Amino acid sequence: MIDKLSWVAAYPEILLLTMACVIALVDLGVKTPLRGATYGLTLLTLAVIAVLQGMAAASGSTVVGFGGMIVSDPMGNWLKCFASIAMMVTLVYGRGYSGQRDMLRGGELFTLGMFALLGMFVMISGHNFLVIYLGLELLTLSSYALVALRRDNVQATEAAMKYFVLGALASGFLLYGLSMVYGATGSLDVTEVLKAIAGGEATLKGSAQVLTLGLVFVVAGLAFKLGVVPFHMWVPDVYHGAPTAITLVIGGAPKLAAFAIVIRLLVEGLLPLAVDWQQMLAVLSVMSLLIGNLAAIAQTNIKRMLAFSTISQMGFMLLGLLAGVVQGDAGNMANAYGSSMFYVITYVLTTLGTFGVILLLSRNGFESENITDLAGLNQRSPLYAGVMAVCMFSLAGVPPLVGFYAKLSVLQALLASSGAFYVGLAVFAVVMSLIGAFYYLRVVKVMYFDAPTQTAEIEAGLDARSVLTLNGALVLVLGIVPGGLMTLCAQAVAQLFA
Repeated sequence: MIDKLSWVAAYPEILLLTMACVIALVDLGVKTPLRGATYGLTLLTLAVIAVLQGMAAASGSTVVGFGGMIVSDPMGNWLKCFASIAMMVTLVYGRGYSGQRDMLRGGELFTLGMFALLGMFVMISGHNFLVIYLGLELLTLSSYALVALRRDNVQATEAAMKYFVLGALASGFLLYGLSMVYGATGSLDVTEVLKAIAGGEATLKGSAQVLTLGLVFVVAGLAFKLGVVPFHMWVPDVYHGAPTAITLVIGGAPKLAAFAIVIRLLVEGLLPLAVDWQQMLAVLSVMSLLIGNLAAIAQTNIKRMLAFSTISQMGFMLLGLLAGVVQGDAGNMANAYGSSMFYVITYVLTTLGTFGVILLLSRNGFESENITDLAGLNQRSPLYAGVMAVCMFSLAGVPPLVGFYAKLSVLQALLASSGAFYVGLAVFAVVMSLIGAFYYLRVVKVMYFDAPTQTAEIEAGLDARSVLTLNGALVLVLGIVPGGLMTLCAQAVAQLFA
């Protein structure tokens, strides 16, 4: 079924696809080393899409298109808006870095970045197993190419190969799981799957065991995309091996899309099986918090440290998803899932600032990758040191920064469940956060109290410096007044179940 509402539901994807093709063609005539015209047109496109998505989300309307295969709702529209902004910021930070490393000989960074964003959009909008899977594949295939974009770099090529092999394995897990759910319920549509399971049709067909096994594979595939233990093997190697600009492409906006497909599949599609998948997420969360924080302490490379930090942060985000359904009571869903959405948005904001500083400190022939490279940064640039310190404190959960309120909202959702198990998880998460604070504060100590090891002048364009300043300010301001964003997330999630 295709009607006029279908085009309304899909217009961001259509616009993004059209402009990605236009920009690829325009770039053929661009000769400047930093691809000025391509860069400007890409940022303009992303800005327009972000504004349109923000307006659509603020309207609060939900539009279903193409026979229920895609949905445009407030949660999805806000996530698309923030993903577009995250990709814009990533390209602003990464352009100078990429130009110095011959990654802008063509406009592939910009066009592949837009196709990766298109994949995220399709993942966020998808309301059908096939559509969600197509979006996931578009994102991952673009990401593989981006990681290998620095063709003459052995480390980047090795990282791309690891990412490709493990990514293909994870995609197989997810596809196998989705096919089993389809076999048990007889539908690929998320809403129909929910109705079939809730109505007991799957059990009546004698397919309960197939459905449970399918759920295990689905959760394993999603866990890989989130990068949580024990499906985290690719995260430190890809973060370390990929060019830093591409590390930010992978570590930023895609986390929003990964959160969206977890909500679409597990909450909107498989909610009657919440008891089963919440147990699995609890194990993944506890292992990620434990291994992520302990492994990060041992790292001397800041990109590897941030990779293990990501693993622990995603583990913390999963805690919110555990508290939605307690003993069959779904009354805490809007609070729990809203807090997880708030957590992942603020995490991406902080990650952008952290990698922004690392990118702007790198120069031609020098990668600012080791923690010791930040020694004495406050003496060289108080602005960069200040932004990095704010981001580190936020990731550690120090008040009054936004990371503190993100952690607090997830812990409150757990405690609202009022079960001994959930209280125990909250206590464990707090202890792990205290351990994690060590390696974040170590970076601050190195920047402010160690003697400088680098004396070269820091070169960065006005656009990158301005965005970095705004990025750091937002981490601070959203921590002082977090209410608006928290309410926005809670309302967007609540409208899913209206």
